[in-house]
Amino acid sequence: MTTSTRQIPETSDREITLSRLFHAPRELVWKAWTDPELVVRWWGPRGFTTTIETMDFRVGGVWKHVMHGPDGKNFPNKSIFREIVPLERIVYSHGGGRDDGAAPGANFVATWVFKDEGSGMTRLTGTMLFATKEARDTVVREYGAIEGGRQTLERLSEQLPALQGQPFVLMREFDAPLELVWRAWTERERFAQWFGPKGFKMNLRKFDLRPGGVCHYSITTPDGKEMWGKAVYREIVSQAKLVWINSFSDPDASVTRHPLTTDKWPLQLLTTITFAAKGDKTVVTLHWLPYEADDEERRVFEAGRPGMSAGWGGTFEQLASCLATQR
Repeated sequence: MTTSTRQIPETSDREITLSRLFHAPRELVWKAWTDPELVVRWWGPRGFTTTIETMDFRVGGVWKHVMHGPDGKNFPNKSIFREIVPLERIVYSHGGGRDDGAAPGANFVATWVFKDEGSGMTRLTGTMLFATKEARDTVVREYGAIEGGRQTLERLSEQLPALQGQPFVLMREFDAPLELVWRAWTERERFAQWFGPKGFKMNLRKFDLRPGGVCHYSITTPDGKEMWGKAVYREIVSQAKLVWINSFSDPDASVTRHPLTTDKWPLQLLTTITFAAKGDKTVVTLHWLPYEADDEERRVFEAGRPGMSAGWGGTFEQLASCLATQR
């Protein structure tokens, strides 16, 4: 008697695989992936926006969307869902490219796997399988698919906190034009004059304003206590938006817990600042949320809202005073 072993073809050279662990339950990650109103908030690399024409989420259903690049180029896409296992797996065939035909199209089969890692954590893994190695390499070269995919999953991680709790929001109108207010946030010398709670002294060690860049600083309380903090910039849209991950730190720029409390204050906070002109004045809006946090961190954040109002309110007062001297 003879036996035969079926050979499974090796496909790794035709694949792009992306994976990220999210601090959110699987049901929430699934919702963010399958609800069109949520998908448009994070789909695509940084600087891109997405318009969904249709997203018929069922086997055989069509998903048509257009990705709009920061340079004004458009990328129409059409996918057909081939397999859906609720909370576990999504498979679709995909075709897309640039609408001007300046680059080859991208055609592949995508498989997304949602794995419950326990403790409210989910690992999302996406694999794009191309017909040939050359097709895979072309998409990596022409579209930056690997880095673009990494940024897309990072953007998803920034949308999940808003589905897990209410942000702390503070809005203030400043008696200064948008261009001046933007400079106060984005120029080292100006930023160092006002950032931090009222009455605190700031020492700005590093100010690298770019996506991935770090702002590292210390603040000294009125009674002489020194605290370190840092911001890692995620997104910068000129005169419109700043996004960074904020944390307490040490002199070496490592992330630390809050130095003045034993409560489990969130290790990281997603900070979004938006700017809008209002005549010759400017409206600045802060959104603050725990990032990659657990239930206890979110509870402590909720209890800390009065302190946030005092801290950020004083910071905005210092900004207003600083702007008044820069006219």
